[in-house]
Amino acid sequence: MSSNLFDSIRVKPRQKPEDKPKGPICEWEGCDKPAEHRAPKGRGAEGQFFQFCTEHVREYNKSFNYFAEMKDDEIADELKRQQQTGGRPTWQQSTNGSAKAKSAPRTARARNFQDTRFNDPLNLFARASRTRRQKPMTERELRMVEVDRRAFESLGFEGRANADEIRKRYKELVKKHHPDANGGDKASEERLRSIITAYNHLKSKGFLG
Repeated sequence: MSSNLFDSIRVKPRQKPEDKPKGPICEWEGCDKPAEHRAPKGRGAEGQFFQFCTEHVREYNKSFNYFAEMKDDEIADELKRQQQTGGRPTWQQSTNGSAKAKSAPRTARARNFQDTRFNDPLNLFARASRTRRQKPMTERELRMVEVDRRAFESLGFEGRANADEIRKRYKELVKKHHPDANGGDKASEERLRSIITAYNHLKSKGFLG
């Protein structure tokens, strides 16, 4: 039998079945990679998450702003609440949350004009409070001016700034140093606490009107 006949018959090779990804698929539009990471959906959807691949979770984190459309006072209140739960957003509420906050290590604290408490990790205002009790009135006034100056420096100002400039800088720094934008970096969390402390101090002194 002639082999030419068999040579003219082409056998179509078997195609290997495509490997289907195991687990969820990335929710980014047009992407079909495995979703290996979760990202919070944001305010109003606490406890709910998107599922993204490594590439798109990074893209999402760059643009994610939990504080979008929140007023300054709302941002300050939310950050205080987060500090009480260890400096992290409480995506999921639980009945044990308040107990955990009470058992958390105590740090130096100071009071503002409304007698509300906020973290003072550098003991900046605690030291100033002790100094006021120990020094004559003239030195007390100078110390308060120095504390104000340090608060402005914490927000990146070389001198006094107006209310609009303070609010704008505060929002920028909060977004930059928020844990969700820095993968939970401890140094960034400490920086965020000092920013909040400085902002609350300037607010209590009337620099925000």
